[in-house]
Amino acid sequence: MLVPVKPAELQKLIPAVASGPQFNACSGNPRKILQRVLIAVIGGVLSLLIAQSQFSYRFGPVWLVAGFVFLLYVLWGPILEAGRKNSVLRRYPAGAIFEGVVADLFTRELVEERNEQADARGRLELVENRRTWLCLELEDDDGYLGQIRFPMNKKHKLIRRGMVIRCLALSERPDFVRIGALTDAWLPQLKLWVGEYPYLLRPAFEELCLRRLR
Repeated sequence: MLVPVKPAELQKLIPAVASGPQFNACSGNPRKILQRVLIAVIGGVLSLLIAQSQFSYRFGPVWLVAGFVFLLYVLWGPILEAGRKNSVLRRYPAGAIFEGVVADLFTRELVEERNEQADARGRLELVENRRTWLCLELEDDDGYLGQIRFPMNKKHKLIRRGMVIRCLALSERPDFVRIGALTDAWLPQLKLWVGEYPYLLRPAFEELCLRRLR
């Protein structure tokens, strides 16, 4: 079942500015955080040194501001990344609440990172960092809708075929003949949210479902 939402509701459900969960999701793993810290420190220090040099007396204030911007990269980097992710879905003109069931679920091993390391003989070998992802096939009375996938953890072992699932379906067309994207999803029976990235303002989506799916 697809229940269309108003454009104003759609814009509220997917914020333009990063929410707390979105900021956390875009902060990344320790390696990504370290990269941001290095960029912030190197860029900030260089900009501040240039601002204090005798060759930049005309543009000193500009370099000073640039230095502080670089130093705050650890904060505005995830905000910028989250805003970019949100904008991809906010561009869709039509959105609808989807309520259906988990038609099928299966796991896949995906390579998240590849590194070269030296073995005991000093030869380089490729080491792959793999992670198990859970894929959910969604359908309703009209048939197959699409698939969502996300890194699997222990709480996801409770998901079963036939469970009710709700998410936001986005399309370029108001008749939803073709679905362009799916957001993260809500499993009301488990009171569990699943998805690769928290696109939705989740309490607002749960409240909207209670009002529109009675």
